[in-house]
Amino acid sequence: MENQLKEPNFILTDLQTKSICHMKTSGKSYKYIDITKAINKEDLDSLPFSIRILLESLIRNCDNFHITTEDIENTIQWKKTSMTDVEIKFKPARVVLQDFTGVPAIVDFAGMRDAVAKLGGNPSIINPVCPVDLVIDHSVQVDFARSKDAATKNLQREFERNNERFAFLKWGAHAFDNLCIVPPGSGIVHQVNLEYLARVVFDDGDWLYPDSLVGTDSHTTMINGLGILGWGVGGIEAEAVMLGQAISMILPKVVGYKLTGEINPLATSTDVVLTVTKHLRQIGVVGKFVEFFGPGVTKLSIADRATISNMCPEYGATVGFFPVDKISLDYLRQTARDKEKIENVENYLQAVKMFRDYSDANQDPKFTEVFELDLGTIVPSLSGPKRPHDRVAVSDMKHDFEACLTNKVSFKGFGLPKEKCKTSVQFVYDGELYNLKHGSVVIAAITSCTNTSNPTVMLGAGLLARNAVYAGLNVNPYIKTSLSPGSGVVTYYLRESGVLAFLQKLGFDIVGYGCMTCIGNSGPLPEKVDEAIVQGDLVTCGVLSGNRNFEGRIHQSTRANYLASPMLVVAYALAGTVLIDFEKEPLGFGQNGKPVYLRDVWPSRLDIQEMEKQCVLPRMFKEVYSKIENGNSNWNALYCPTSMLYDWNPSSTYIKSPPFFKSLIQKQEKQSLDGMHALLFLGDSVTTDHISPAGSISRSSPAARYLGQNGIKPRDFNSYGSRRGNDAVMCRGTFANIRLKNKLIGREAPKTLFIPSMTEMDVFDAAMAYQDSNIPLIIVAGKDYGSGSSRDWAAKGPWMLGVKAVLAESFERIHRSNLVGMGIIPLQFNKGQSAETFGLNGFEKYSITLPDRIEPHMPVCVQTQCGKEFYVELRFDTDVEIAYYTHGGILNFTVASLLKSS
Repeated sequence: MENQLKEPNFILTDLQTKSICHMKTSGKSYKYIDITKAINKEDLDSLPFSIRILLESLIRNCDNFHITTEDIENTIQWKKTSMTDVEIKFKPARVVLQDFTGVPAIVDFAGMRDAVAKLGGNPSIINPVCPVDLVIDHSVQVDFARSKDAATKNLQREFERNNERFAFLKWGAHAFDNLCIVPPGSGIVHQVNLEYLARVVFDDGDWLYPDSLVGTDSHTTMINGLGILGWGVGGIEAEAVMLGQAISMILPKVVGYKLTGEINPLATSTDVVLTVTKHLRQIGVVGKFVEFFGPGVTKLSIADRATISNMCPEYGATVGFFPVDKISLDYLRQTARDKEKIENVENYLQAVKMFRDYSDANQDPKFTEVFELDLGTIVPSLSGPKRPHDRVAVSDMKHDFEACLTNKVSFKGFGLPKEKCKTSVQFVYDGELYNLKHGSVVIAAITSCTNTSNPTVMLGAGLLARNAVYAGLNVNPYIKTSLSPGSGVVTYYLRESGVLAFLQKLGFDIVGYGCMTCIGNSGPLPEKVDEAIVQGDLVTCGVLSGNRNFEGRIHQSTRANYLASPMLVVAYALAGTVLIDFEKEPLGFGQNGKPVYLRDVWPSRLDIQEMEKQCVLPRMFKEVYSKIENGNSNWNALYCPTSMLYDWNPSSTYIKSPPFFKSLIQKQEKQSLDGMHALLFLGDSVTTDHISPAGSISRSSPAARYLGQNGIKPRDFNSYGSRRGNDAVMCRGTFANIRLKNKLIGREAPKTLFIPSMTEMDVFDAAMAYQDSNIPLIIVAGKDYGSGSSRDWAAKGPWMLGVKAVLAESFERIHRSNLVGMGIIPLQFNKGQSAETFGLNGFEKYSITLPDRIEPHMPVCVQTQCGKEFYVELRFDTDVEIAYYTHGGILNFTVASLLKSS
């Protein structure tokens, strides 16, 4: 189905004319869209606040091309149309990037400029049309820990490793308009977004409208805690938005999640989100909006709400939204936002019925369905050992981990024989003898925007550390402890409150400002510890205050990883093991030999709140963020070219001209879908970490061989995440996760069978052998294929390997759209069916016939050479997605549109 490119009609519609109003606020006059003029009061009052933001954007941006009056009417009739998979388009106000996903985005922009220039067009048409903020936060690793100069050393090492990448990004900041780069060492993108970049209401000098965004990181949803509608998309989609395209989406169902009561004094917001995550995963909210309401919301700070919104990808929703209320305005004042801007936020949102009073039940909208949680029932919790939604109460932790050891291999099992559960390995570290066992903690990291943005849990960890030091406790020196705040403000208030010194005393020195352990940049363990783990085949543990704990992500030596509050991270570091019942067993023994229990050092909520009031002040935010863009001497000294077109270095192993736009210059050939072999035959919950790992590059991998052939030494391999600007590395890193479970070989390994010769190979080598034989490829998988991070290389990599289609029982939202964006066909088994239903084993050849006219969700016949034939659902969800596919992907479609219009 060929999409015909056409010119937009910019004539104002009657609805737009009727909805435009004027307001005087903070001494200035503004225009704005008043949605109350577009919809009757009864319908507006029943409309979820998140849908009201979509409606405003649709009216304001309607041009009867990208966005039509039909989109507006469908959104007004949300209660009815949301039940029928109606498509709408959405134009966010801005885009946020981090460097792992930002580098390939800018590489693609540079590649698009080259393609346009070769076609005789003006390369300057490739430029962001909306504000884009890129925060460099994913490149720093915990190479150094447990020293006061660890942060300085890690930053220095970060620049050594990434000098070329950073120079390329600095070129992008000069070459493209509307692109702002926040340098390394500044913090984590989502915390910087919350504390500094967020507008809440946009003021472009003439218009006021709601802040909204998409980001190339799934945890972009953290901003929902401040009442800003935003979510994670793949880099491919974000690039299209940057070029002026609207996002095509299904008008979502909205789940109302009612909060009542008040958090138990012993529990934290981390415990709340782990409970919510498990509950919503069980309910099933993939592809839906979740909007929080109820009197319990008034008991949550913005940092608490942001913690809950941050883990939205872990419970599977598109957003986890908290509409703006008075507490939101208080947060803007606390974070030193401009007084006039705050006045604009309040006056505008009040005028358009987007300002919330959670204690007023009359304001509660009508939701698709409603669920409820009493905050008073929350208990201290962790999640793990392999998934963020497998919550375990702290009181059950010891028993649960013991069961996991002997459970069959699964998300809650390691399959150990009972006789091996007591294995103990002795080793010497710094002249002292230690024992390592199953359950021993070897990584304890206070990390991630999920929790470091929340002063309550950070100060709580500091107070617990203070109390533990006073009680004479310490942390075993072989445990890799670290503290990586999401912004400099955290250091400011930890130091001013006096608790930073106690965290350092326990080994929690600040190691850097960025996404470190949570993304897998945990750095090496002590060599003796690694040797002991291998010797005993031990299931050792990482405990971190992050949001992801998938297998192989945190560190290759920690088979079990648990998410926990910063306070519990400190507690388990003190204990040295997860095999502890805190009620009955002591954390350790004080200097007088007296047992010290967790209850003896756990700070009271009152003490934490009092310290927060005294020590988290607006002047801290003002001082830190006043110099964030220019306060890094390493960045300021970095040289970069200023040309419009990038001068590619053919010998670079970091930055390489991308191969995705050749079809613009060369005629696109019709894809062959006959006789496809299965590159991989996979089970459930294959994550984007399995497909495109972000962590370290194994020395035995195809990527390592490529880097070695290019003269790169192993110590300089860096990570897959840092090399996302080089397709030669990234396609070799596709399916390179050591925990990949491919049924074709029957074990965990980044390998597969080249079926024609039944030879076991690395996945990349097998894919190249198939390409040499002109054999197209398919991937067969189970439920939740592509869950996890919004990682665009998880779609780009398979495209480069020759994958034409993915057949799965279900897809995670972001990854499915990324596959479409790369021109890969997502196919879904009908409900209740799977590969097992049809007796498939992955050794068959598969053929698919697409009709000349493709329609969303249409049934498609899959045939195998052994005579099996069955129908599956074509997961092109909208007509726009079909247009992307027929043009070879969303970026090719967008560039073709720009060339035609120019």
